[in-house]
Order: sequence, then C-alpha cells, then structure tokens
Amino acid sequence: MSPRVDSRTAVRVPARTCDADAMAVTGFVLGLVGLLVMNLILGPTAVVLGVLALLRHTTRPGRARLAIGLGLADVVLLVCLVTADGTWSWSLT
Repeated sequence: MSPRVDSRTAVRVPARTCDADAMAVTGFVLGLVGLLVMNLILGPTAVVLGVLALLRHTTRPGRARLAIGLGLADVVLLVCLVTADGTWSWSLT
C-alpha cells in the first residue's frame, strides 16, 4: 500500500497508521455491538484490535482505548450473564 495524503493537512500518512486507525474504529464498533450480541466473540476481538491500534501508533488513541474498555465490558457482561442465569445469551424470560 502506498502512503495516503491527509486532505486536511496535506501530509502523507503511512499505510501502517491508516491500518491502525481502521483497527481503532473497528474495535470501537465491535465493542459497542458486543454489548448487545455475541459478547464472547466480539468483546475479545475489540480488545485485541484496540491494543494493536495502540501498538501501531494510531492517530485515534482515544478510540482505541474505548475499544479496549468496551471489549472488557463485553466480557464482564458475559460473566454476569453466566453467573446470574447460567446462560451464554440474553434472556427475557
């Protein structure tokens, strides 16, 4: 991948940073969705993507930290569900 040019600052952004930004945003979205469905899969995935984004020096570190926090919240929610209901999913009954 060739470096992309940021249209706001006209500075070349390395492809690795662009990938890290995408990881931060993807982890954030997966963490949000994981609060509602598929906590077991989406939570840890959000944590991994957030950590990788921080290690690759994303320009969105706040979003990467939110991805880690939401991913951990997904796992905590899953533990609470399993402890309370003995189930791996949401139950309305």
